[in-house]
Amino acid sequence: MEKNGYVSDIHHKKPKGRPMSAATSRANGRRSKIRAFVEHVFAQQKSRMGLFVRTIGMARARTKIGMANLAYNLTRFVWHQGRTAPA
Repeated sequence: MEKNGYVSDIHHKKPKGRPMSAATSRANGRRSKIRAFVEHVFAQQKSRMGLFVRTIGMARARTKIGMANLAYNLTRFVWHQGRTAPA
């Protein structure tokens, strides 16, 4: 991974019998924040949109996932527009 310029985003375990260092705790928190944000998108697509990709061919699967992403993005856009509208 390092050879290609990637950085590992795997959480680090607490050392056995010792407390976790503050730096490790902050790094794990940063990783959790990113993961939680991404996982909420997939959870919403699976539960509310009923996204279950069962198609024949990659083109149809890409189209189905792309349409679900578009619908999710439009939903988020409308939600943000409603929050910023003047009263």
